[in-house]
Amino acid sequence: MTMRQVFADTVQDVMAHDPRVAVVLAEISRDAFEPSPRVINVGIREQAMVGVGSGLALSGMRPVVHTYAPFLVERPFEQIKLDFGHQDVGGVLVSIGGSYDDPVWGRTHQAPGDVALFDTLPGWRVVVPGHSGEVESVVRSALASADRIYIRLSLRENAVAYPVVEGFTEVRRGSGGVVVAVGPMLDTVLAATEGVDVTVLYATSVRPFDGAGLRAAVGRGRADVLLVEPYLEGTSAHLASSALEDVPHRLRSLGVRRESELRAYGTASDHDSAHDLDVLGIAAAVRRMFGGSRPLRV
Repeated sequence: MTMRQVFADTVQDVMAHDPRVAVVLAEISRDAFEPSPRVINVGIREQAMVGVGSGLALSGMRPVVHTYAPFLVERPFEQIKLDFGHQDVGGVLVSIGGSYDDPVWGRTHQAPGDVALFDTLPGWRVVVPGHSGEVESVVRSALASADRIYIRLSLRENAVAYPVVEGFTEVRRGSGGVVVAVGPMLDTVLAATEGVDVTVLYATSVRPFDGAGLRAAVGRGRADVLLVEPYLEGTSAHLASSALEDVPHRLRSLGVRRESELRAYGTASDHDSAHDLDVLGIAAAVRRMFGGSRPLRV
């Protein structure tokens, strides 16, 4: 079952018992929800979608606002900033499409800068599941809270779901440095670091950033840290640097490249390769930063 289907099923289950929960859509995923007075489709009006969600929050409801990432975050960013943030109300924004899950639709459906945009606003929590088995607990927790939460769903998944916790989960222990894998990047990172003496940390809850967890993982000596994120490269670099400000360290970030825009369709795997976010690209970065490894089988 896809992350989106788990999300929709979970929301509808909670709606059956919690009259505060309402869903606001802009055509996308309208067939994923059963008809209900609390499932509101505003049509292709994304700014209105976010405004309606905020209005529901102001009236005491717990709104779930959902569409593709660029239509949820970039197009109505002013409404997110003012209607949710400046009004200081809570809500759950849930995106699909990620950075380039559906490249056949072109650049209009891609949003590698979404998490970076949320970093310009105070008070938002950001969750990036790496497996459909992690989505239900993320959604239930979000609906039960009063916070402003952005959940970034993807078509890309790791092979195994991990318990969703605040901060990092240590997946592999090593002594030569730390690699942080966010959401669906974990399996690729594990393959790319095979045979390398590094600690691999897995992050589902990425905001607030677990600076204390990163600091604990690097220990007391010199710290070498590689961040691997499924969105814009360097998105979390300033937070990692702040966490390590009293520790001599090297920090490198991998993600969707900033210096040039990929003007091609292709597949999601093609985009991974172009951004060095496939096994070969990450393994090359790992070798440059941490040294040699066993021969890599791809």
